[in-house]
Amino acid sequence: MVEQNALPFRFSIYESKNYLETCEAITTMIVRGAGAIGSAGAFAMAQAFMENSTNDSAFIEQAKKTIANTRPTAQNLFYAINRVYKVGVAEGVESAIAEAQAIAEENMEEGRQIGLFGRELIHDGTHVMTHCNAGWLGFVDYGTAVSVIHLAHEQGKKFFVWADETRPRSQGARLTAWELVNAGIDHAIVPDNAGAWLMSQGKVDLMIVGADRIAANGDTANKIGTFEKAIIAKTFGVPFYIAAPLSTFDMQCPDGKNIPIEQRSEDEVHYQTGPDKAGTMHTIRVTAPGSSAINPAFDVTPASYITGIITEKGIIEPTCENIKALFTEK
Repeated sequence: MVEQNALPFRFSIYESKNYLETCEAITTMIVRGAGAIGSAGAFAMAQAFMENSTNDSAFIEQAKKTIANTRPTAQNLFYAINRVYKVGVAEGVESAIAEAQAIAEENMEEGRQIGLFGRELIHDGTHVMTHCNAGWLGFVDYGTAVSVIHLAHEQGKKFFVWADETRPRSQGARLTAWELVNAGIDHAIVPDNAGAWLMSQGKVDLMIVGADRIAANGDTANKIGTFEKAIIAKTFGVPFYIAAPLSTFDMQCPDGKNIPIEQRSEDEVHYQTGPDKAGTMHTIRVTAPGSSAINPAFDVTPASYITGIITEKGIIEPTCENIKALFTEK
């Protein structure tokens, strides 16, 4: 997997040789993004079956719990783990491996279809804002919100992207921006707190973000700060879209109040890592010594703030009826 902690300053590949190493990669954000977390979880579950040479059911059950505990909010993780677990228990290790690979391949196609549907929202001259990273780094390929941007760019459309820096981990400034640079897409990194000013000046036509879990009523958990942007977008009449595959929907979760919110280490708020002019990496404190910090990784945007959800089956309004129909259509 791509070592995302090294980006954008160095591109490297991390090899995970067993399920515990894959769990560590998920926890430490070597791999991140809903789809990528789900696929990594699927492969971790398959690795556990590969490591279980004695067919010890207790080993598999413990492995499943360990993988599930790596990130509590991303629904794709639980979706993928359960699929591989069920197949592995019923049919054995080779089927578990095949199921994990199938999930990864589905992840690519889901991202492509989301991009194909969503790109019709972007026109020449559109100014798009996004938050966090929902590009190919966050999926096996293509992505969700940034897949829309990539595929619109491939059509030859001329538009501009505002990439929120997305503190405290700065996924927008470090990952989304890196993808946009490499794709040759016109963009600028903006401070998270510049969104209201930009929208008030009429400089944002459309906002598209990804999702880590969508409740049955359309309430959506995404990277912290997303809800703020949704409130601002509604205030200034800017269409606000979520881009996510069906594997991100949790139909057992009735609304956003039931979505668990991951609380991460306050060190992510206090410290930043980057190179000096010579290229040597340093980690430095950027907050007042002696201060404590809180670090909720996600917030929940109520469905009433969401214009539409871009899925691999098309774009829907976020209502219970529309979401239910996604899972009943053939």
